[in-house]
Amino acid sequence: MEKRSQQAPGSPRRPPPSEEIEEETSPRRTKLLSDIYETCNFIMLEPENFETAVKHKVWVQAMEEEIKMIEKNNTWELADRPKDKEVIGVKWIYKTKLNADGSIQKHKARLIAKGYSQLPGIDYTETFAPVARLDTIRALIAIATNKKWKIYQMDVKSAFLNGYIDEEIYVEQPQGFMAKGSEEKVLRLKKALYGLKQAPRAWYSRIDKYFMDRGFRRSLSEPTHYIKSQGNDTLIVSLYVDDLIYTGNNEKMIQDFKEDMMKTFEMSDLGLMHFFLGIEIKQEKEGIFICQRKYTETLLKKFKMESCKTVTTPLVTGEKYEKEDGSQKVDGSMYRSLIGSLLYLTATRPDIMFATCLLSRFMQSPSQVHYASAKMILRYLRGTKDYGIWYKSTNDAKLVGYTDSDWAGSVDDMKSTSGYTFSLRSGIFSWASKKQATVAQSSAEAEYIAAAATSNQTTWLRRILEDMGEKQEEPTTIYYDNKSAIAITTT
Repeated sequence: MEKRSQQAPGSPRRPPPSEEIEEETSPRRTKLLSDIYETCNFIMLEPENFETAVKHKVWVQAMEEEIKMIEKNNTWELADRPKDKEVIGVKWIYKTKLNADGSIQKHKARLIAKGYSQLPGIDYTETFAPVARLDTIRALIAIATNKKWKIYQMDVKSAFLNGYIDEEIYVEQPQGFMAKGSEEKVLRLKKALYGLKQAPRAWYSRIDKYFMDRGFRRSLSEPTHYIKSQGNDTLIVSLYVDDLIYTGNNEKMIQDFKEDMMKTFEMSDLGLMHFFLGIEIKQEKEGIFICQRKYTETLLKKFKMESCKTVTTPLVTGEKYEKEDGSQKVDGSMYRSLIGSLLYLTATRPDIMFATCLLSRFMQSPSQVHYASAKMILRYLRGTKDYGIWYKSTNDAKLVGYTDSDWAGSVDDMKSTSGYTFSLRSGIFSWASKKQATVAQSSAEAEYIAAAATSNQTTWLRRILEDMGEKQEEPTTIYYDNKSAIAITTT
């Protein structure tokens, strides 16, 4: 089985023990002026309310841009306040968007409707809207690498404002931008507004119709995945809400698609895919490397572990955890924040998946033991922050799976934990670690349950790969190491 994470080419090596920085509990004698500025500046950069934001020019400009975009999309019209309909309130929220290197990309002000006051069956009906799974995104990267295709990226500006709605909905005029002489009037929506229950569904319906009208085929296994074929030419698009990545073997086909998208919607052309959903992507001649180095550094800084000593494993080998271990309880909100952040990091770090998922079982009432173990993962990350996944081209893109499980690893309920990984004989692109739903009576049963879950994932992955032109002609081999379980599954 190949290594699950690899160090970026040319990345700095971990310093020897003699050069390691002191433990984070040691007093720091100096504090960089940039650190102080960054802390204070970010408090100002994301104001909590309109009264604070209106004092800063950058946020006033951001709100003006949002109103211009709404009006350009013909989202609403002035109307008299209805007597038989509830008028929904609106509010401003503010977000500072960052680049991959942590620098400021833009200040974004978003006007949202207070959708929590909507009534089902009256103000909305359908609300579900799919998003692409990370497994699909990584599979696309693996396939594009194998075929030596470049991957491009675009962003739809104010995507939800493009969705059409069928319901009659009224909202209040936004604070700071009321129509002069018509302050008592309200706004009747023609299109969706952020915050509405049906806004995601309305946007997905609009973008889905766009693709289907232009000859794309929607994947049956991943409804945000679209494929267009013209002879031997292929264009693949994957949609994650308002972010699109696309690749193919025909540059003219790719260029025509981009130009048509930019004519139909307000788009940001981001060029080659380099930073997507917090993941850093480096497209090189030999392959594609993905990592979350900047996110790891930010995470270490958030929990004051940027100067901690490193360890070589995420958890102590063989350590058992239980809900009531006799140690003192800790702040649950801080623990949940840490585990949630680590779970997001597993998007490119399968090596911490088991440890993070194991510790996530204690978020309701964490103890000092649980928190210390979570911080051990941070220590491991500090020494491996350059790690990620390297996808390289191969002549034999066979889907291969590996699975394993423990037996009665959970002290509290004696349930076992399953895990699996998949690759196309290059970097792995699909992985999971999950506690089993039933109590296995033997190690063979635990391994068999894990193999069954892996087989289910195999079926789905084969369909996705076939949609993307990487059909698996032969049965997929799944490797596991329990002879009894192998005998059960092969007889």
